[in-house]
Amino acid sequence: MIMIRSIIRPEKVDSVLTSLMEAGFPAVTKYPVAGRGKQRGIKIGEITYDEIPKEMLMVVVKKSDKDYVLEIIMKAAKSSNTGAFGDGKIFISEVSEVYTISSGVKETEAEEVPV
Repeated sequence: MIMIRSIIRPEKVDSVLTSLMEAGFPAVTKYPVAGRGKQRGIKIGEITYDEIPKEMLMVVVKKSDKDYVLEIIMKAAKSSNTGAFGDGKIFISEVSEVYTISSGVKETEAEEVPV
């Protein structure tokens, strides 16, 4: 399985969540984060904002769904057709095991296996 963590603009969260839900991926964890990119924040007048508020969305999907989910997030999170600085980043990593706490079921690529 694959974990996709996307750090996006707060105003794009609803668009991304709606797009994921419509595509059949309703399970998402969301939490607020703050940080800066390569531009080291933004400067407005004499004030530099070096920690910009963003939202992180975390989704775990089957490997076979990775490219599809990645495309959905990228399309919905862009601030324009061409995108802009500050639209965010997406990090993808492998997940070795997934368990559902309430049932104790271990989820795998192929099926759910009771533990």
